[in-house]
Amino acid sequence: MINAVIFDMDGVIVDSEPFWQKAEREVFTSLGVEITDELRRITQRMTTNEVTRFWFKRNPWKNKGIEEVENMVIDRVIELIELENCLIPGVVDTIKELKSRGVKLALATNSPYRIIPKVLNKMNIIKDFETISSAEFEKKGKPEPYIYLSTLQKLNEKADNCIVIEDSNSGIIAANKAGIKVIAFTNGGKNLITENFDFKIPSFENVDYTIFESVK
Repeated sequence: MINAVIFDMDGVIVDSEPFWQKAEREVFTSLGVEITDELRRITQRMTTNEVTRFWFKRNPWKNKGIEEVENMVIDRVIELIELENCLIPGVVDTIKELKSRGVKLALATNSPYRIIPKVLNKMNIIKDFETISSAEFEKKGKPEPYIYLSTLQKLNEKADNCIVIEDSNSGIIAANKAGIKVIAFTNGGKNLITENFDFKIPSFENVDYTIFESVK
C-alpha cells in the first residue's frame, strides 16, 4: 500500500455544495447582492473569503465588514451540515478500511477550518485523520498547490508515496502542481472532471483497493 491518502472534503466526504449555494444566496441577497447562476459558477471553487470579496466588489454593501459577512455564510453552512444528511455513501467505510491497512490519512480542503471538525465529528471519523488542513491558512487555495505541499510536510511524506482523492478540476490542478497522483471521484458522473487524473472511481461503495497499492 502507499503511505498516505489525502482527502478533499466538500464533494468527497460530505455533499455540501448545495449548502454553500443556499447559504451564499441567503446571506448575499439579504445584503442587496444580485446573484446569478453564471456568476455563482465562477465562485464555486473559491475559498469563502474569496467568494465574499468577489460579491462585495461587484455589489458593495454597507454596515458589515468582509469578515463578518464571511462568518455569516460559514455559520449558515455549519447549521445546514448539522441538520441535514449529507454524507457521501461509502466514504466512511473506505476511510476505515484504509486506516485498518496502515495508511496515513489527511484532509486538505478549501473550506474554512472551523467547518472541518463539524463534518468529521458528525461522521465520527476525526480520529482517523493524521492531519487536517484548510486553505484558510495558505497563501492561496486550490487550484494553487500550497495546501497539498503543506499537507505533505505535515505527513512527513514525499509526493510519490501519496495519493489525493478529489472531485473537482481545481483540486486536481492543485494536486498536479504539487506532484501528487490523483484519484478522481466522479460521484456517478455528477462531477464533470476534465483535468489530468491517474485513476477514477464513480463511488466509494465496492472500492477496488488495488489502486492504492502503488502510485509510482
